[in-house]
Amino acid sequence: MPVNQTLSNFSDLAFQSAFVVYVVALFLALFYYGRMQGVIDARRERAAAQVEHKELVAVGGGGGSTPTDLPSMPDEELDKRERGADKLAGMTQSLVWLGIVLHAVAWVVRGFAVDRFPLSNLYEYMLGITLGVMVAAAIALHRRSWRSLWPWILTPMLALMFYGGTDLYAESAPVVPALQSNWLPIHVSTVAIGASVGIVSGVAALLYLLRLWQAPGQESGFFGALAKPLPTAKKLDTLAYRAAIITLPTFGLGILLGAIWAESAWGRFWGWDPKETVSLITWVLYAAYLHARATPSWKGWKAAIINIVALATMIFNLFFINMVVSGLHSYAGLN
Repeated sequence: MPVNQTLSNFSDLAFQSAFVVYVVALFLALFYYGRMQGVIDARRERAAAQVEHKELVAVGGGGGSTPTDLPSMPDEELDKRERGADKLAGMTQSLVWLGIVLHAVAWVVRGFAVDRFPLSNLYEYMLGITLGVMVAAAIALHRRSWRSLWPWILTPMLALMFYGGTDLYAESAPVVPALQSNWLPIHVSTVAIGASVGIVSGVAALLYLLRLWQAPGQESGFFGALAKPLPTAKKLDTLAYRAAIITLPTFGLGILLGAIWAESAWGRFWGWDPKETVSLITWVLYAAYLHARATPSWKGWKAAIINIVALATMIFNLFFINMVVSGLHSYAGLN
């Protein structure tokens, strides 16, 4: 069928609008991040001053001073600052959902413009996988205590969207013959969902390692300032683990469905094509992470590193295998 250029242009406009909304959300998230750093510093300063005051009183050296004499910000002012920061976090969350709506419109309308499922080239896959990550993150980070993670999610997603909308952009066109199959929406969407949740798991694992290195109250230097507003290492580890539990079966199902499609299209279930091979390695790494996470001697930073390696392998598969290596999946590249 001919391409509906009007719908195609509308899809591009929705994508650009979503990008702008996410950028505004990132600025608000960074502002919130900075405000929370100040609130945390002030609360710690006051807590330290109160402990020092109690120690002076205990040894009889208080000199008649009272807690109001402490050289720190009053609790009322701290509460006011934190409420102001929470408003920024709420605004960030609202903008993220607005961006997701526009993002979803761009992806769906792209499909209507070409009358097919919109996952047939790298631009559309990038459009879909970034949407999946944003939805998964918005659901996972709905609680106020998690919203300090938004700068860490929005920054790489905006980078992927920018790259996808520029260097990977492909004009709306009918699907290539090799992808004219009912297996396309089933296989590729399942893989994309698994990969989206896996990216959230990998980011959480990276931040978990940062939090282990810069424990609450012991932060120092540049990386300490970055880590200060983050949740505890235990919470980050739990997020990475729960996301990986979803990633493993979903991504594995996508590989299985791809094997069934391969048998239908090429007469064999598995042929060690580069993309097939790296996808299998990625799935094995997620399985290894979950096993290590449940093993006392590996639980902690060792397991997190396996998760991060799985994320790196997935990114390698997305870019290098699709765009550089020649194989049966070469039609998924820039052609």
